[in-house]
Amino acid sequence: MNSEQQNLRLQKIITAIGAVLLVIKMAAWYLTNSIAILTDALESIVNVVAGLIGVYSLYVSAKPKDRDHPYGHGKAEFLSAAVEGTLIIVAGILIIYKACRSIIHPEPIQKLNYGIILVIGTAIVNYVMGLMCVQTGKKNNSAALTASGEHLKTDTYTTAGIIVGLILLYFFKYPWIDSAVALLFAFIIMITGYKIMRSSIAGIMDEVDTKLLNKMVATLNANRRENWVDMHNLRIIKFGGKLHLDCHLTVPWYLNVNEAHAEIDALSNLIKKEFSSSMELFVHSDPCLEFSCRICTKHDCAVRQHALERKIIWTIENISTDNKHHL
Repeated sequence: MNSEQQNLRLQKIITAIGAVLLVIKMAAWYLTNSIAILTDALESIVNVVAGLIGVYSLYVSAKPKDRDHPYGHGKAEFLSAAVEGTLIIVAGILIIYKACRSIIHPEPIQKLNYGIILVIGTAIVNYVMGLMCVQTGKKNNSAALTASGEHLKTDTYTTAGIIVGLILLYFFKYPWIDSAVALLFAFIIMITGYKIMRSSIAGIMDEVDTKLLNKMVATLNANRRENWVDMHNLRIIKFGGKLHLDCHLTVPWYLNVNEAHAEIDALSNLIKKEFSSSMELFVHSDPCLEFSCRICTKHDCAVRQHALERKIIWTIENISTDNKHHL
């Protein structure tokens, strides 16, 4: 099973379990008439709807590249995450409205002990599902699965806070506690929705992933081969669970085609081993020039014209520039 199929299978399971949890939370709300529990139930509705959208987006992103989509269909995952973030914000607004209305026109709370037990059970299941989603999503570079997992984990944290509020309400009997808890976590939910939307927009707009680039640059510096005289114009683009990297690799000018290709293969194998087998690389080989001698660490070079003056340590800034490096 490849990573795309694994993502899709897990998303289907998460969505089905989410639907069951939604029924349980709605039952808890029906028993208690608690606005705080309704807050949790509304977020579960978002979970289910977003899960269905996530299933479709992962189905689309798992399709192989074709003539109309030469880079594949991975961008569909970012659209899914954007929709999920929007739904979360809308749910937060609805919760605020309902909580404010409850403050003005309070309704009696009942059977709170049963409601607390049901909500605790859903929180435990939610956290386990969220953890699985995040771990698998990060492993397979899936924006949709990671977004779903982060949402479920945040849902668990908000549920935990709601449970604390319900326990306080159970013991102290102040009706306003219910609405106050709902308002507090409505704002937390909306912040989560904003972060998910922000992340999805960054993916759609091919924003630089600084964390990924830092890790890649560190890997390249640690495993740099002698014939890798220099590297520049490195760029990474995300297509859902797939990564596309292109760069220019400077090698000694006297290497033949097969030797230069072997250096490119070594670079490709290193990147795929450390990051993802789903990564696609396009590497342009450049011949070293006279000024390259001053930054070249190759010891047995018979055509060296200048002594090594300083080794260039690659950074995000210098490895991403368009030009070859000079001292």
